[in-house]
Amino acid sequence: MRLSASQSRYINRVQDTLRQYDAKLRDINSKIWNNPELGFNEHQAHDNICELFDSLKSEGYTVQRHAYGLETSFEIEYKHGPSHAHSPAGRILTFNAEYDALPEIGHACGHNLISTSSIAAFIATVEALKSAAPNGLNYTVRLLGTPAEEGGGGKIRLLQNKAYDDVDACLMIHPTVNSVDPGRSDLLSLAKAPEGGFLACDKVRITFKGKPAHAAAAPWDGVNALDAVVAAYVNISMLRQQILPSQRVHGIISHGGDRSNIIPWSASLDYSIRSPTVATLKPLTERVIKCFEAAALATGCKVEFEWGLSYADVKSNNPICESYVSAMRAMGHRVLLTAPPTDGGSASTDMGNVSYAVPGFHGMFHIPAESGNHTPQFTKGAGSEEGYKRAIECAGGMAVVACEFLEDEGFAGRVWRDFEGW
Repeated sequence: MRLSASQSRYINRVQDTLRQYDAKLRDINSKIWNNPELGFNEHQAHDNICELFDSLKSEGYTVQRHAYGLETSFEIEYKHGPSHAHSPAGRILTFNAEYDALPEIGHACGHNLISTSSIAAFIATVEALKSAAPNGLNYTVRLLGTPAEEGGGGKIRLLQNKAYDDVDACLMIHPTVNSVDPGRSDLLSLAKAPEGGFLACDKVRITFKGKPAHAAAAPWDGVNALDAVVAAYVNISMLRQQILPSQRVHGIISHGGDRSNIIPWSASLDYSIRSPTVATLKPLTERVIKCFEAAALATGCKVEFEWGLSYADVKSNNPICESYVSAMRAMGHRVLLTAPPTDGGSASTDMGNVSYAVPGFHGMFHIPAESGNHTPQFTKGAGSEEGYKRAIECAGGMAVVACEFLEDEGFAGRVWRDFEGW
């Protein structure tokens, strides 16, 4: 993973840009972290990011608010080259910006750092290309606001609404804690998560319908939906003994009845089903469905399924990952291409769906936190000075990769061959 000639030309310019824009980047990071908003309600984050680029319109940035039919999505763009229909437009590269938070615990997945790193990489890519790109190079760089990653499937909706139809590559990076080499605080980043690090995921709400009755006077007249929920929960618990270590089935009872003296006529569960790939997820989901159907049959209830959007596993593009590693190491950072496989099970992200549609990069970077993602301790780490610093350092690596992709025909070809070879 040697540094290429095009990477060498852009590294200093990328770093200079990040230093130049440091105050603006700190400000936007602080605004997002201090004002956590839930999925599809990230109005302040949307407005603050758009206002940042409104102030940069003289530099050639265009701002589209409420993009692709989503109220809190946006698309910021810098286009270089001829705009008439018969001229080649060049390659298009997109950075994804996530900025939704979690209930009660704020930015416990560090999406303020995701958006900040993507904003920083976007600006650094544009400004580095302005000063060093070969004459006649045509390209487009985009920053896409992707709301509601935390269960809302914002990127899936953006895919459905054609936000990625003309995109040639898509990059983003996600914070986590260092579980790979805990004794080495200097390990900054992984270009791709370990095998099994991001799982395909189905989400479903299961509702059992029975018949109400007085729980003391005539319980025999009722059909108990809560019994069906309990039976289903036990069925799933037994199923877990026979699934792979890399698979996960987990859920909650979201509604168990209304009054203790009424036989519950309606009760519900919310479940997530995870497996390493889309292909292995389908048979697991079918087994889980049978657990719920069996509970309905045993109790005499009817069962209804309300399916959410399915998240795909992440397909990391190898040439992009290798380019990122070489760029980061050249800037003096300790990074790894990947790490040993996990013991089984991990998170899921709608970036997986994007990586099935276009060549994708979803790297990981480590921030100091006393506990992992989705905890109050991680929220604190996501708001720390060191967390911000590490996000910006990784933004530099993504920007160098982006410059190489938009300039270097050979590199872009390798990226696409890897993508098409999956």
